[in-house]
Amino acid sequence: MKSGYRTLFSFLLPIGVAVGLSSCTASGAKDEKHEPAAAVATAVEAFSLEKSNLTSSIRIPGELVAFQQVDLYAKVNSFVKKLNVDVGSTVSTGQLLATMEAPEMNAQLSGAESKLKSQEAIYLSSKATYDRLLETSKTPGTVSQNDLDLAFARQKSDLAQLDAAKAAHREVGDNRNYLEIRAPFNGVITARNVSAGAYVGPSGKGSELPIFTLQEQKKLRLVVSVPETYISYLASGSDIKFTVASLANKQFEGKVIRMAGALDRKLRSQHIEIDVHNDNKELLPGMIVEVSLPLNSSSSNFVVPTSAVLNSTKGVYVIKVDDKKTKWVPVTTGRTDNGKTEVFGALNVGDVLISNAGEEVRDDAPAGNIKIK
Repeated sequence: MKSGYRTLFSFLLPIGVAVGLSSCTASGAKDEKHEPAAAVATAVEAFSLEKSNLTSSIRIPGELVAFQQVDLYAKVNSFVKKLNVDVGSTVSTGQLLATMEAPEMNAQLSGAESKLKSQEAIYLSSKATYDRLLETSKTPGTVSQNDLDLAFARQKSDLAQLDAAKAAHREVGDNRNYLEIRAPFNGVITARNVSAGAYVGPSGKGSELPIFTLQEQKKLRLVVSVPETYISYLASGSDIKFTVASLANKQFEGKVIRMAGALDRKLRSQHIEIDVHNDNKELLPGMIVEVSLPLNSSSSNFVVPTSAVLNSTKGVYVIKVDDKKTKWVPVTTGRTDNGKTEVFGALNVGDVLISNAGEEVRDDAPAGNIKIK
């Protein structure tokens, strides 16, 4: 009998333990069950889109060149007789720089003078003959019309020969004037390549190098190549500033005077020039400078904080809040300066954009709590 109770107890004990454990588990689960906490709404900063002008500038290299520069060669083959200036000499317009000599030119001039005098005598003779015949022909029957016409034709022919002799004489005289090299404008002699006694002549016909190089330095040209992206922001008369490495503590100013009006095919840039006054010769031709070009747009564009522009693998976007949802709007960017960026796209004044755009803000997702600044 005891053996039967022991067997029954052994069977019921596991069932009781299981029921007890089940009861405890159910009770524990019931105790731990509670309502989920409401999501904490984080405010997202946004702003209302407006148009404005973004004032910015770019810094690009430029080069100073002489306002005028010329290489002075001898017009005719000759020898240098005397040099009146040297490197560094300041000269004025018309000043005699060098004198050459060509002995054969004196002979040519003498020959031209002799021919001119001879032709003058021939013309005077034929003219006198025609005048006498013309006076005699006034008496009827004394001179035939044919003789009068021949005398008149000879006079005209001799006059043409006289004009040719004068031109030849003038040509030799002009060539002789080329034996003097004079300054075509005010400037500074920056190079001298010959000495007295040297044989000179036109380039390739006596002298590969010029006798002198003359530069105008009181006024310089600042030459800059502006990339295609920025040329729409420049106009004739725009103010610019530039600095020179050797004069780092000083800033210079100028105005855009000349614009090429076409792009360089290789560099895809426009050639512009700025006139720079240099009365004290502080600046030198050949200096490389850093130019600050203002980029001022004539029209207003959409300007947003740079942080509002999302550069993703899919493209460039701004995130707009529309009907309590976020919308990724594709845009293209323009200039960027001081934390501001120009954007162009399907945007309107008054659109609400998120200030700090990031890929964690999904497209077409609930906007949540928006705080407009």
